[in-house]
Amino acid sequence: MDSSSGNKPGFFERLSSLLLREPEDREQLIQLLHSAHERNLLDADALAITEGALSASETSVRDVMVPRSQMSVVAIDDPLDEIVAFVNQTAHSRFPVIDGSRDNVIGILLAKDLLRMRSEDKFQLRDWLRPTVFIPESKRLNVLLREFRVSRNHMAVVVDEYAGVSGLITIEDVLEQIVGNIEDEYDFDEAADNIQLDHAGRYRVKAQTEIADFNAVFGTNFSDEEYDTVGGLILQHLGHVPTRSEMVDIDGTVFQVLRADSRRIYTLLVANPRYAGDTH
Repeated sequence: MDSSSGNKPGFFERLSSLLLREPEDREQLIQLLHSAHERNLLDADALAITEGALSASETSVRDVMVPRSQMSVVAIDDPLDEIVAFVNQTAHSRFPVIDGSRDNVIGILLAKDLLRMRSEDKFQLRDWLRPTVFIPESKRLNVLLREFRVSRNHMAVVVDEYAGVSGLITIEDVLEQIVGNIEDEYDFDEAADNIQLDHAGRYRVKAQTEIADFNAVFGTNFSDEEYDTVGGLILQHLGHVPTRSEMVDIDGTVFQVLRADSRRIYTLLVANPRYAGDTH
C-alpha cells in the first residue's frame, strides 16, 4: 500500500494519539476527550456516551432508580383480567408482584407470559413468577450493568439498609444514564430546588417533591399516608402513568405533565395554584 496516498488516520488512531498524553486522573481524561471534540476527533454523541460510561462508575442505584411510590406493581391476589388490563395500560414488560405491602415483593411477572395464559385455565399467578433480584441502593451502575449482562436479568428491586423496598431499576434505566435521554425545554432535573417559579410566573415541580413540602408551598392539604411524593399522588389519582401534556385536577389544583416516560413522571407544571408561598 502506498503510504503517501494521503489517507487520513482512522478515528481510533487519532484518539489513541491524543491519549498518549497519559491522563493522570478522571478529570484529565475528560479534558482530553473535550479537547478531542473541539478538534473534531470526537463528535458530540460519542463524547456524551463516553462521559456517561465514565460517570456510571460513580453513580449509585439510588440516584436513578424508579422510586417506590412510582413503581407499577401487581398484587398476588389480582384476577387475571385485571392484570391483563393493567399491563396493557402501563405498557411495561416486567412487574414486581407483591403480597400485601410493597416491601414484600415475592417475584417478577413478565408481560409476555400472559400470552401463554388462558382464561379458562385455573389461574395461579404464583406459578408464573420469576425470581426477584434484590440489590442495595449503594450499588454502582457499572457493576449492576455487568451483573445484568451476566445473569440476563433486566430488572432488580432496590432495598435500603433495613431491607425495605425503596424502588426498582431496569437495564434500560442504566443504559439511559450512559447514552442519555432526550432533554426538553422544561427539563430542570439538575436544579437543586424541587419547586421553581419560571419567568412566565408558572411553578415547575419535580415529581419526587415530598407531598409535605408541596403542601407547605401551595397551601394544599394532600395526604401523604399512602404516597410520599407528588408523583405518587398523581399516579394514585389516575391509576396509570400520564403522558406528556396530560392535565390532572386534584381537589382544585391543576397539574400538567411536562416530562414523563412509560415508567415514571419527572416534571410537572402547577397551573393556576390557589396560592403559593415563597419557594426561595
